[in-house]
Amino acid sequence: MTGCVLVIGESVIDIVRRADGAVEEVVGGSPANVALGLARLGVRVRFHTALARDAHGERVGRHLTAAGVEVVVASWSLGATSTALAQIGADGAARYTFDVDWSLPTEPDPGGAAIIHVGSISAFLDPGALVVEQTVSTADQDTLITLDPNIRAALLPDRADAVARFQRLAALADIVKLSDEDAAWLYPGEREEVVVRRLLARGPRLVALTRGSSGALLASRGGNRLVSAPSVRVRDTVGAGDTFMAALIAQVVRGPSVLDELDPHALDAIGTFAVTAAAITVQRAGADVPTEGEVRQALAR
Repeated sequence: MTGCVLVIGESVIDIVRRADGAVEEVVGGSPANVALGLARLGVRVRFHTALARDAHGERVGRHLTAAGVEVVVASWSLGATSTALAQIGADGAARYTFDVDWSLPTEPDPGGAAIIHVGSISAFLDPGALVVEQTVSTADQDTLITLDPNIRAALLPDRADAVARFQRLAALADIVKLSDEDAAWLYPGEREEVVVRRLLARGPRLVALTRGSSGALLASRGGNRLVSAPSVRVRDTVGAGDTFMAALIAQVVRGPSVLDELDPHALDAIGTFAVTAAAITVQRAGADVPTEGEVRQALAR
């Protein structure tokens, strides 16, 4: 491991209601899933989140620390841990209803992290989002920033304010990952290729746009690449995009120079690893992200 990643963002308990009526509770929240994914991929990761010392919060803490995530002590700051109702449709897609409190009474400490990852609800929902933006904007020049908006429209403030904040964060980021649904919400009516070029013009060195079962589009100033997703049987899509994000970050933290050589061949290699990791997750229930060994085995097959 060549560096540490600091992930900043929300943790929730996903109350998953499946199409057959079965209900279960699993640890979730996009940043929490990214932190978990990084740890399982062998990356040293610290996670600054917001939890309560209740049953849900303790469950989140145990789940993450068991995988090797260091949950920052200042994360224990809420009165009640946030929850999300995830309704799973017959197609495996998840639709969410949230009960989220996002505040950060203590500003995150980058602590020499090689990469800071932010995004999802925590990048938009104040008062915590103000702290997140401040942390990113004052990070050391040598610290790489990664961003995944993971739009949850029902929890966002005024749309224009949310778009403006996303664009400010994107301008500070080295890597931006978004889904096709995120792109449609942020830039309605624009073709995905246009959205990617628009974001690259703001400053990121790598933009990845995921397309579900259709794979992903990765782009840099050195070119772009469409990467196909493996054909698999989908159980549910919970955590798929977060797995993709974690896989991207893991490849960069092990070799930051990869961002200086983003030709189509490099984009294809990076994207193939990430879509393969995500394809493993969608075959499982909840955000059960794969290990490095599982991804390598899937690639070999």
